[in-house]
Amino acid sequence: MTGADFREYVGEIKKIDNPDKEGELMDSVGNLARFREVKEHLRVLARSSPNDKFLLSTGLQQCGHVVAMTGDGTNDAPALKKSNVGFAMGITGTDVAKAAADIVLLDDNFTSIVVALRYGRSVYDNVRKFLQFQLAVNVCAMFIVFLGSVILRDSPLNAV
Repeated sequence: MTGADFREYVGEIKKIDNPDKEGELMDSVGNLARFREVKEHLRVLARSSPNDKFLLSTGLQQCGHVVAMTGDGTNDAPALKKSNVGFAMGITGTDVAKAAADIVLLDDNFTSIVVALRYGRSVYDNVRKFLQFQLAVNVCAMFIVFLGSVILRDSPLNAV
């Protein structure tokens, strides 16, 4: 689908009242029902403008998706800022895009995103395993100390 067709079908960005913060406005897709229709079949948004990227990011977030956006120009900054994770190009990207992005790809290679995802998931998994281990060990130690203190009137575990 081309950017112009996409914009015409789902409508422009409009400002609505933010239900979470009283008196504040938030961005919304013009016709969310049509957007939900289109998003199921949309694979490529061709000849899209930076406003189309912003519209796509806003609509996907309204539908509950996590959005990652790439960009390298000054016009891409609003979409990079709006997305959950913004990737900017380090070599060809402008300073405005780099400042708006969460992650700057130093080599301008899209495969670096996959590597970053692998590292991020690995770190997340290791932190989760570490916390799970610590909780299991500390809860067991707490019960041993509590029961030992109640029954033996002395702590069975002492500092080495």
